[in-house]
Amino acid sequence: MLLYNSIGPNPRVVRMFAAEKGIDLPKQEVDLRGGENRREAYLSAVNPSGTMPALRLDDGTVLSEITAICEYLDELKPEPPLIGTTPLERAETRMWVRRIDLNYVENLTNGFRYAEGQKLFAGRIRLIPQAADDLKLKAAEALAWLDRQLAGRRFVCGERMTLADVMLFVFLDFAGQVKQPFDPGLTTISAIYERMKSRPSAAA
Repeated sequence: MLLYNSIGPNPRVVRMFAAEKGIDLPKQEVDLRGGENRREAYLSAVNPSGTMPALRLDDGTVLSEITAICEYLDELKPEPPLIGTTPLERAETRMWVRRIDLNYVENLTNGFRYAEGQKLFAGRIRLIPQAADDLKLKAAEALAWLDRQLAGRRFVCGERMTLADVMLFVFLDFAGQVKQPFDPGLTTISAIYERMKSRPSAAA
């Protein structure tokens, strides 16, 4: 397998997930800042959506989208399970991943792209700068809601550490780098963040 890797939180989710699974992924660096992922060579040979990361399998198949890549790796190497070992566990993990992704990650990242990230993303995606402040507010509100729902839990899915925790940690970390730090008064979110930050995989 070959991971098309770059800066940014999305590739880091896959790297951290793979590290938790004990999977060593050979990497090919793609110059995201320079727009390499939006050029024809990458679009035609790797990922037509131009997003990062992408995973080329040994048979030449290319997977993109971090949840799809991580689920593939989880099935490829079932131990330790980071999606779940039963239909209910897998459904629970996917439910929380979906909630974190749609309500927090999407608003956080678009709030950044439409404001501080305009210079990087201009000409690559449609920018809506007038929406940036509201998107950042929606991200903060989603995080406060999440903190209430997870009260008393060690991880997003209770005692199980899953893809949901990896995704949440990576994007909380990213948020601090793009002027959207999370409120330390969100005690459950803060505890999960610190718990994940202490894992060796956080350095991936």
